[in-house]
Amino acid sequence: MSTVGFFGTYAYEHGQWKTLSEGELPPLAEPSFWIDIHDSDITSVVYAPVGPGSGVAYLGLTPRTYFENPNASDPTDVLREASGLAAWWALSHPSGDVVAKQAELLAFLAEDEDPNEFEWDESEDVDEIDDGEVFVEVKTKRFLAALDLPLPTELG
Repeated sequence: MSTVGFFGTYAYEHGQWKTLSEGELPPLAEPSFWIDIHDSDITSVVYAPVGPGSGVAYLGLTPRTYFENPNASDPTDVLREASGLAAWWALSHPSGDVVAKQAELLAFLAEDEDPNEFEWDESEDVDEIDDGEVFVEVKTKRFLAALDLPLPTELG
C-alpha cells in the first residue's frame, strides 16, 4: 500500500489566496506570492517583486535534491532568498526589522543536498522528530505565519 503526500498550488495577491491547478503560475499583480506543495516533500515559493532575491525559494527539499537531478532546478542560494523574502515582507511592514526577519526566514529554506551524502540517524527517536521536518505542508504553514500571511483554506 503506497501513500500519497499532500499536493496544492496557491496564489496570494490582493490580500487573498486562490487555489490553482498544480504547477499553474498565471501572471499575478505585484506584490504577489505563489506556493506549490509537491507530495509533502517540496514547497516551491515564487514571490515578486524579488528585491535582492531571485524570486524562487524552496521549503523541505529542493527539486535538485528530491529528484536527484541537477537540472530539476537552479542551484539554491538560501541567504539570497532569505534576503529577497525579507524585502518582500518589508513591503507590508515598512517599520519591521528586516534583518531579524531574514534570519527567521532563513531557517525555513531548503538548500541543495547531495542525496548520496544523506544518512538516517538510527539513534534519533522517531517520536521526537518535528512534523515540520517530515511534512512540508506543516513547515509551509509556519513559514506563512512568519511572513504574517493567512493560510490558504486547504492548509488551515
